[in-house]
Amino acid sequence: MNMSIECYVTECKYNNNIEKYCTLNKIKVTKHTDLVCSNLQETDCSSFERSNESL
Repeated sequence: MNMSIECYVTECKYNNNIEKYCTLNKIKVTKHTDLVCSNLQETDCSSFERSNESL
C-alpha cells in the first residue's frame, strides 16, 4: 500500500478499500486533451484497472 497515493475509486483493482490507498508503487496520470489542461475533469489516472469484484 502506498501511503502517498490516496484512492477512493473502489472499482479499481489496485485500491485498498479498507485503508483507501493505492497499492501501486507509482501511478500514471494522463490528460484527455492535447491542449493545456485547465481543470480536474481533463485528467485521469491511467493506471486504473477494473477490479473483478466490481463486475
